[in-house]
Amino acid sequence: MKKKFVKLALLSSLACTSHNVFAADPAADCSNLPNWNTLQSHLATVAPNKSLNGGFGLNMWATVVNRDGYVCAVAYTGADRNAQWPGSRIISAQKANTANAFSLPNLALSTANLYTAVQPGGSLYGLQFSNPVDTNAAYAGPAGNYGQANDPLVGTRVGGVNVFGGGLALYKADGTLVGAIGVSGDTSCADHNIAWRTRLALGLDHVPGGVSHDSARPDNIVFDIHTVPGLQTGVSASGWGHPTCVNTVTAGSLPGTH
Repeated sequence: MKKKFVKLALLSSLACTSHNVFAADPAADCSNLPNWNTLQSHLATVAPNKSLNGGFGLNMWATVVNRDGYVCAVAYTGADRNAQWPGSRIISAQKANTANAFSLPNLALSTANLYTAVQPGGSLYGLQFSNPVDTNAAYAGPAGNYGQANDPLVGTRVGGVNVFGGGLALYKADGTLVGAIGVSGDTSCADHNIAWRTRLALGLDHVPGGVSHDSARPDNIVFDIHTVPGLQTGVSASGWGHPTCVNTVTAGSLPGTH
């Protein structure tokens, strides 16, 4: 019994030590990114405009991560955490992690750009399974803090890969890639539009280049999938296409990036 107690005490000590080391990691620096107040304020201003964003006009979640994948802020637009889809909290974090993980200083990839490439037979098939979500970080409590400045996700690297619209890399005015934003809570097309307009409001849309043929919007969602008889999945002319959604707003109506 004594040996069991000592073993448990040792494991507890190691867990605490690991947590303290993790919390002190200098890579968790978020000084180049918006804090909770800034993210929540801009998200709440952008999200309700259904005529610009499309979708259903639902409440939204947003997550910002830094370049090392640490969560810096998590926010929502509703009256409380239950006013938007609970599952979209972690999806927004996945999207932020994905846009950051697969963007470079000279090449931005939005999560919308990845949809076609990960379909069966695509060049990136299986990518969505490559970096699983850390469920210990994702579902840590207390749940009452979800979406607040002290959300348990903040300071963690939750991971995850998401391959539909809503995740965008963040670039400063000098072109430095500092992380990414992920938005979730409506159709994936509306998520992309809300993330796009929120990034613009944050002043972090100095995008150097991307795979979209629209030079004013290098990492924009691409609607070029057409149906082919006999194929369940449509074919994208560019290889970077994304399906349209309910109440889709034309991609070219979004503001150009800097």
